[in-house]
Amino acid sequence: MKSQKPYKLCFRAIPTAIAAAALALTSGCFLVAIGVGGAVGAGTVAYVRGELDSALSNDYDQVVDATHRAVAQLEYIPVRETKDGSSTDIVARTADDKKVEIKLIRSGDKLTQVEIRIGVFGDEVRSRQILEKIKADL
Repeated sequence: MKSQKPYKLCFRAIPTAIAAAALALTSGCFLVAIGVGGAVGAGTVAYVRGELDSALSNDYDQVVDATHRAVAQLEYIPVRETKDGSSTDIVARTADDKKVEIKLIRSGDKLTQVEIRIGVFGDEVRSRQILEKIKADL
């Protein structure tokens, strides 16, 4: 069996690698990966597929308390809350009966991930309003 020369293998692999990179760059997954990777820096906000994601440079417990106050200030009706050691899920309803889902995730000592979705398809304006209320109370 005759072995191929290394440079010939390299020239065959390069077009495949370029095609794979182009596919990744043109798909939505790459944008989500940038958003998730960018969320490491506190203060980032991304609205993707109906969900607002933000990383806040605040203590997890402080963000949970500020979220409760934001829900009360916006006069949303609390429906359910589930909490474990590293995350809290808060579900509420708006006056026009839209479901509000807020997920808070402890990402570090002074870093909390906030995910907000309103209704099935999302509502960017209301989601940003909730986030601003949370931030204002920190």
